[in-house]
Amino acid sequence: MRLHATILVALGAVLLQACGFHLQEPTELPRQMSATQLVIQNPYSQFARRLSGMLEQQGISVVEQDALAVLEVPENDVRKEILTIGDNARVREYRVRHTVRFRLLDAQGVVLVPEHTFEQSRVISFDEQDILGAAQEEEFLRQNMADSLARLVIRHLAGSGS
Repeated sequence: MRLHATILVALGAVLLQACGFHLQEPTELPRQMSATQLVIQNPYSQFARRLSGMLEQQGISVVEQDALAVLEVPENDVRKEILTIGDNARVREYRVRHTVRFRLLDAQGVVLVPEHTFEQSRVISFDEQDILGAAQEEEFLRQNMADSLARLVIRHLAGSGS
């Protein structure tokens, strides 16, 4: 039985290697970010929480004072836009759009990473028969976009860092 398990694990490892799978390398952020203050209008938003968590996973201390770097997020906006209206004058389809604008400064206010904007959107079809499901789908999409945008910001900071 043990031999079968060992063979299966080895076979799985070979298959993963053959398809090109590899673990993601740790992201290397600018060294000035070791103690970073996150300046964002709503620090309790899904995006702010995900970004803080991802920074901490990268070994960055998110601090309120005595920061070596300041990550400013002047725009963290989630909007709903109506796309189509049905025969009964009710919304049939809408778009959720999440926009994030950010820049990184050092403690003296010198720009380390210039301002950059990322935006993601998802289209949701509204079904009057499944109102609860539509609300859950929208919440899931909002969380997914916040997570994706936080990852994009981290990658951009790593790619721009020195």
